[in-house]
Amino acid sequence: MASAIQQPPAVRSDLHTVEDYLALSDQKGWELDEGRLVEKNMGSRSGWVGAQIICLIGMFLRDHPLGWFLNSEGAYRCYPGHPDRIRKPDASFIRYGRLKDEVIPDFFIPIAPDLAVEVTSPNDLIAEVEVKVREYLEAGVRLVWVVVPEVRSVRIYRADGSVTQVNEPNSVSGEDVLPGFQFAVSELFPQAMKKSV
Repeated sequence: MASAIQQPPAVRSDLHTVEDYLALSDQKGWELDEGRLVEKNMGSRSGWVGAQIICLIGMFLRDHPLGWFLNSEGAYRCYPGHPDRIRKPDASFIRYGRLKDEVIPDFFIPIAPDLAVEVTSPNDLIAEVEVKVREYLEAGVRLVWVVVPEVRSVRIYRADGSVTQVNEPNSVSGEDVLPGFQFAVSELFPQAMKKSV
C-alpha cells in the first residue's frame, strides 16, 4: 500500500481493563489494545468513504438479508489469548446463524466478523494497519478490506493468506462472504475527490 500515512494514532500509556473501558463516559472512537486505549483517528475524507461502503452494503443487505451489518461502533472482543483487546472496524458483517439467538450484544461481540473493513486515514501507519489485519485474520475473520483513499484502491486480505489489490476501474466482490455483492472501486471515490488528493 503506497500511501503518505505517517503519524501514529493517539495512545494513552496507562493500562486499562475491559471494565475500565466500559466505565469510560465516551467509548466512541476508542479501541483497547492489550490494555492500552487507542484512539481511532478518521479524517473527513476517510469518514465519507466509510459511509459510502456502509450505504452500499446496507442497500444490498436490505434486498439480500444474509446477516448483521455494523458501523464503526461495532466492538469486537474476539481475540483468543488477548482478553484486553477490543477492535472496532469501520464496518463489519456477521452472517446469520453465528450469533447466539441472533442477538447483537449490547457491549462486545465475542465472535469474529465474517468481513471487516478498515478505511485508512492520513494519521494511520501502514505497519499499524497491517498488524490489525493480521489480528483480524488470526481471530477468524474470513475477508478484510483495507480501503486507501490516498491511492483510490481496496486491498483484499483473505483467510487463506492471499492478498489482492483492486484499483479503479475494477470491482470488489463479496466473494463467498457476501455472495452476489459487488461494487466498483470508483463508487467510493467520486471524480471531485481527485482534486483534493
